Amino acid sequence: MTTPQSPVGSVAAATDVLGDKWTPRLLRFFINERVVRFCQLQDLADGINPRTLSARLQHLEEAGIIQRVSLSSSSRCEYQLTEKGDDLMPILRGMQTWSERYEPKGS
Repeated sequence: MTTPQSPVGSVAAATDVLGDKWTPRLLRFFINERVVRFCQLQDLADGINPRTLSARLQHLEEAGIIQRVSLSSSSRCEYQLTEKGDDLMPILRGMQTWSERYEPKGS
């Protein structure tokens, strides 16, 4: 019996980026916003530890999903999606639609 290889590889590439608790939750904020600041993400992702947020943002930057842009007037920075990150948005919209449809009532 032959085992198909391409579907597993395709899923593995996506789960390498989206496979933890916080990453999809953070990326969903980019669906409606092109540019997001660290403090905005921290406020929107209620309950995330700042170190965890920093680690996830660094992972996404290293994966080429987001780009960090330093603001010259201060020590603040913004994060924006790259073209590769834009290509993830239909997947996240699909996850959002699925979650809305099948989320247990009362959650």
